[in-house]
Amino acid sequence: MLPYIAEFIGTAMLILLGDGVVANVTLNKSGMKGAGSIQITLAWGLAVMVPAFIFGAASGAHFNPALTIALAVDGSIGWNLVPGYIIAQFAGAFLGACIVYIMFKDQFDATESPATKLGVFSTGPSVPNMPLNIVSEAVGTFVLVFAIKGIAQVQNCAPGLSNFLVFGIIVSIGMSLGGLTGYAINPARDLGPRIAHTILPIKGKGDSNWGYAPVVIIGPIVGAVLAVLAYGAIPW
Repeated sequence: MLPYIAEFIGTAMLILLGDGVVANVTLNKSGMKGAGSIQITLAWGLAVMVPAFIFGAASGAHFNPALTIALAVDGSIGWNLVPGYIIAQFAGAFLGACIVYIMFKDQFDATESPATKLGVFSTGPSVPNMPLNIVSEAVGTFVLVFAIKGIAQVQNCAPGLSNFLVFGIIVSIGMSLGGLTGYAINPARDLGPRIAHTILPIKGKGDSNWGYAPVVIIGPIVGAVLAVLAYGAIPW
């Protein structure tokens, strides 16, 4: 039970901090409005790192269905854990997004742009092109998962250091590739908050753009599975 609780709370914290920084930087009447993409990128890296330190020992700190599936493919975890992990991740992502809305409700009400409001919750492409958007998400997730597996190659890695290294991986992907699709690289990170956007009574919210959902499902899962297969094929 503990691993599922850890995935639920950890993913909720991830989204609270990650979607929270987007709200903080983009919504009207926020004290940090206009701080820009650098703050968002760094904060998303920290949003992954903080719960990873707390819950790494309890569940492995996946917080990402694509990573969970990939680690089951390469035998790092049992397939019996996968359904519970994924349910916990989506539920946590939904809860985190709801908390962000409650905290920033006045700022949501003061913001006119439906696209800005959706952008707090979910990702979207700078240029809509579904095949290339899927490729972008697949490549970003490949880098994420391959690099996470590659941490095992760091000699004499101190306990807990791997979580700090994951912060660097997330920031690197965001700063290099994030302008293409917003680097969801995680189905729960996008779809859990997108569900919240659909359900919550957000003033003037507009459409939740569910037509984009295949990008954040197919791309991350394909990229993650390819990453573990590629990593396993190398004679380390």
